[in-house]
Amino acid sequence: MGKAQKYVLLGDATYPLQDWILKPYQEDEKLTQRQLQFNYRLKRAHSVIENAFLRLKARWQILLKCDDCSLELLPTLILACCILHNVCEAHDNPFNEEWLESTEPTELPKPCQPAPAAMEDGRAEQVRELMCQYFESCGEG
Repeated sequence: MGKAQKYVLLGDATYPLQDWILKPYQEDEKLTQRQLQFNYRLKRAHSVIENAFLRLKARWQILLKCDDCSLELLPTLILACCILHNVCEAHDNPFNEEWLESTEPTELPKPCQPAPAAMEDGRAEQVRELMCQYFESCGEG
């Protein structure tokens, strides 16, 4: 869309809108078709990410019990698992679906209540609007 953007994290409605946290528009009857499409695409992206993390944890089950190692080692351990996982995926290394059985999808802790509006960043709405325009320009899918 002609404007450089930095990376953003995907959040749900409970997180405050920040220029680095992309969250859906609040679901109500006033949403435009474009905003509904944005929310749909954000939800699809979130499910892809959840699936990727599920596969990562299933393949490298040490990630399920990271309390076994020191905090200093933890970032290196996670990075090593991510790199090895991507190498396996890139080379079509067989993924054993039985690994998923021992990996229970757990909800990561997140806020229970929506963040107060005062925590929202006004500039972040511009980022979300730009992404919304981008998704619209990409067409259906």
